[in-house]
Amino acid sequence: MATMKERDGEEMNLRATNIANYIGEIDTIREKEFPMLQGVTYLDHAGTTLYPKSLIDDFSRDMMSSLLGNPHSASSSSQLSTRRIEDVRLRVLRFSNADPDLFDLVFVANATAGIKLVMEGFRGQEHGFWFGYHKDAHTSLVGVREAAKGRHHCFGSDGEVEEWLDESANTMPGDKSLGLFAYPAQSNMNGRRLPLSWTGQLRSSKRGSRVYSLVDAAAMVSTSPFDLSNASKAPDFTVMSFYKTFGFPDLGALIVRNESASVLQRRSYFGGGTVEMVLCGKENWHIQKDGYLHEQLEDGTLPVHSIIALDNALNVHERLFGSPKRVALHTAFLAEQLYDKLAALRHYNGSKVCHIYRDSSSSYRDSITQGPIIAFNFRNSQGDWVSNTEVEKLANIRNIQLRSGGLCNPGGIASALDLAPWEMERNFSAGHRCGNETDIIDGKSTGMLRVSLGAMSNLQDVDTFIEFVEEFFVDHTEVPQRGEASNPILGRKLYVETLAIYPIKSCGGWEIPPGTLWDVRAEGLAWDREWCLVHQGTRTALSQKRFPKMALLKPSLDLVEGLLRVRIHGPVPSATPNEISVPLSADPSVFQTCDARVPMPTSQVCGENILAHTYASKQIADFFTNVIGAPCTLARFPAAVAGLSTRHSKVHLKAPGHNGFSSQPPNTTQRPILLSNESPVLTIFRSSLNRLNEQIKSKNGKAARASVFRANIIVAEDPTFSPGSEKPYAEDDWRSLRIGYEMNFDVLGGCRRCQMVCVDQESAEKNEEPFVTLAKTRRKDGKVFFGVHTAPTVSKRGQMARIKLGDRVCPTV
Repeated sequence: MATMKERDGEEMNLRATNIANYIGEIDTIREKEFPMLQGVTYLDHAGTTLYPKSLIDDFSRDMMSSLLGNPHSASSSSQLSTRRIEDVRLRVLRFSNADPDLFDLVFVANATAGIKLVMEGFRGQEHGFWFGYHKDAHTSLVGVREAAKGRHHCFGSDGEVEEWLDESANTMPGDKSLGLFAYPAQSNMNGRRLPLSWTGQLRSSKRGSRVYSLVDAAAMVSTSPFDLSNASKAPDFTVMSFYKTFGFPDLGALIVRNESASVLQRRSYFGGGTVEMVLCGKENWHIQKDGYLHEQLEDGTLPVHSIIALDNALNVHERLFGSPKRVALHTAFLAEQLYDKLAALRHYNGSKVCHIYRDSSSSYRDSITQGPIIAFNFRNSQGDWVSNTEVEKLANIRNIQLRSGGLCNPGGIASALDLAPWEMERNFSAGHRCGNETDIIDGKSTGMLRVSLGAMSNLQDVDTFIEFVEEFFVDHTEVPQRGEASNPILGRKLYVETLAIYPIKSCGGWEIPPGTLWDVRAEGLAWDREWCLVHQGTRTALSQKRFPKMALLKPSLDLVEGLLRVRIHGPVPSATPNEISVPLSADPSVFQTCDARVPMPTSQVCGENILAHTYASKQIADFFTNVIGAPCTLARFPAAVAGLSTRHSKVHLKAPGHNGFSSQPPNTTQRPILLSNESPVLTIFRSSLNRLNEQIKSKNGKAARASVFRANIIVAEDPTFSPGSEKPYAEDDWRSLRIGYEMNFDVLGGCRRCQMVCVDQESAEKNEEPFVTLAKTRRKDGKVFFGVHTAPTVSKRGQMARIKLGDRVCPTV
C-alpha cells in the first residue's frame, strides 16, 4: 500500500505531465487561432486577453444565419433575439455555478457599469449609505465613495477587515442607513487573491442585516473559476467583464443574489424597456416592471449582438482551453516559472535586478492566493530605480506588450511604493500623471511594471521576457553609466556641419542651404516646429511614434514665393496630389473661424493645451489624412491672434560643474518654445554618432542616419584630424556653445530618447536600432540619452542673431 508521501509524489508527477501536455496543446492552438501573436510577446492579459480566430468566424456565421430584431417587440425576429439573450443569461449563471432560482444576471457594458448600477441603488436609499472598500480596490470601486457623501472608509489591510468582520472595530456609523462593503476577488495590480470567505462572514455577523457585499471578480474570472454554488456565502453583488476572459465581446455582467435584489430597486431612474407604463404632461406617473430584476435594470435595448457573441465565446473557449480550472492550473504554472526566474536575476555584484511587489499572504505556488500577475520594478547594480518609461520603450521595440504606471489601483500602488498622500500630491504638482515620463521623483518610483498571463500564454512568452530583461537590465560587468568617459575638446576646431528645421512637428526635416544666414530666435531656429498635424476629433498633435508615415511628409520653405510646401516622399495615395502648400504669412482668412460666443477650441501638444489655428481647407485636411491614414489636418502655432497660450522648455540650464546627466538643482530660467517637445534647439555631435554606429555595426546592426535624431544643429570635428582622434560624447561636458561670432547657446542637458529614433526618415520603416544600442551604452538612471538640449543665450538687450553652415563652434565646459 502506497504511503501518503508516495501518493503526493504521484499526484505532483501527474499534474506536471498534464501541464506539459497542455502546454503542447497551447502551442498548437496559438499557431492556428492567434495569428496576431506572430512575433509578439503579449503580457497584458489583465488588461484584456486575446480573442481566437474561431470566435470571430463562429460569430460571423451566427450573424449571417440569424435574423435578429429588437427584443422589445413581438415579431419573430425580435422573439428570436429574446430567446437567445435569455439562453446566454442562463449559460453565464451556470458558468459561475450560480443557481438561476437564487441569482439573477444583469447585462452591462463592463464591470465598471455594473458597479455604477449598484451605486445607483444605494444612492437611492432614504438615509443614504455607508461605503467601505479594501485598499486593493480598482479605481472603479474606489469611485463609489463619492456617492456616499463622506461616509466611507478604506480598509488598509486584510487584518483590519477581519477585525471589522469580528465587530471589534466601530468603522461603520451607528445610524439606520445601509452599508456596502466592496473589494476585488483578485488585485488587478499584483494578482493577489483576496479571501472570498469575507462575504459569508459578513452575512453571518450582526452587520449582515445592514451591510451588503460587492465583489469585483473581473480580474479573477479571466484565469480562474468563480464559484457561486453556495448562495448563503456568495457576494450580494458580483461584477465581471467578459473581454478579460474571452477577449471578445466587450460586455459585462452584474450577478445579484435574489435575496438582495430589493436594494437595487430603489434607484430613481427608469429607461426604455424597464417600465410597464409612463405618463407625461399633466400627470407624471410610471409603473416599473415587477418581474425579474434584470427586466427592471436593463435600460434601453440590450446589446443583442454582443450577447450572442458571448454565447460563441463560451463555446470556443471551452473547446480550445477546456474548463476554467484547467486554465487556472496552466497560468499558475507559467506565473510560478516567471516569478522564480525574475526573482533569481542578479547583477554582477550580487544585487537583485527585480523588486517584486508580492503580498506576504500570497504565493505563486498556490493559485488560491495568487493569480498569474507579477508587479515589479527594476533596480540597476547601484540600487537605483530604472525608469519604467524606458523599460516600456525597449519592450515596444522588441514587440513585448506589458503595462506600466499606476495600474488603476491607487491604494495598492501607494501601499506597495510607500507613498504617503502628501508625496502623491507633491508628485502631481511636479507634473506626474499616470502614463507620462515623470516616473521617478526624489528617489522613489511613482508606478510599477506589470506582466500578466492568460489562457493562450506559453513558456516561450516567459523565456522571451526573461531574455529581454537579461539583455537590457542585468549589469553583467561594471561599466561606466554614460557609455564612455568624455574627453576635453577645448581648442579643437569644430564647425556646424548641418542646420535643419522641422517646420511641421514630427514630419520630415528641411536642411538649410549652404551660405544662407538663418535667424535664431528665442524659441529656436526660425520656422522650426511652427506647424503640427492635429487629429480632427481630439485635436491632439500627431507624432511619428504612433504614425511613422509622417516621416514621408517632407516640408520645405519657398522664401521667394512665401510658401510652406509639403511633398510626399514615396508612393502617393490615389487621388492625392504629390504636393500641397500654405502661405508663410499668417493670413487669418486661411484658418477656421469660430463663433465669437464660443471659446476657441484648444489643441494638445505633449500633454499641454495650446491655442493653434487649424486650416479651413478640406483639400489640406484630405491631403494629410490620406497620407497618414488618420483623420487629421494642419494647424499653426502661434496663429495671428492675441491671447495665445505660451509654452516653455521642460529642461533647464544644468548646475555648474556637472555634466548633461546632472541631477543637481538647475537654473530654472524659462525658455520659450513653439511645438518642440522639450527645448528650443537640439544639437548632436557627429563624433558621437560615428562612435554609436561603430558599436551598432560591431553587432551586425544597421547604422543610424543622423536624420533619425531630428537635430537642428550637427556639430562636427575638423575632417583633417587623423583617424581615431575623435572625441565622442565630449558634449556631455559642454556648458555653452558659441557659434560664429555673435551667437551663444546655453547647453541645458542631455536629450532623453525614445523609440522614435528607430523610424527610418526616408522609408518610415521601424528598426530596433539605434535605440537598442543606446539603451546599452547611453543609459543613466534608467533613461537613454543622445545629443544635448540647447537654447539661445538671452542677452540683456534680448537680441538674437543668425548662423550658417560652416560656422565655427567653440564650446565651454
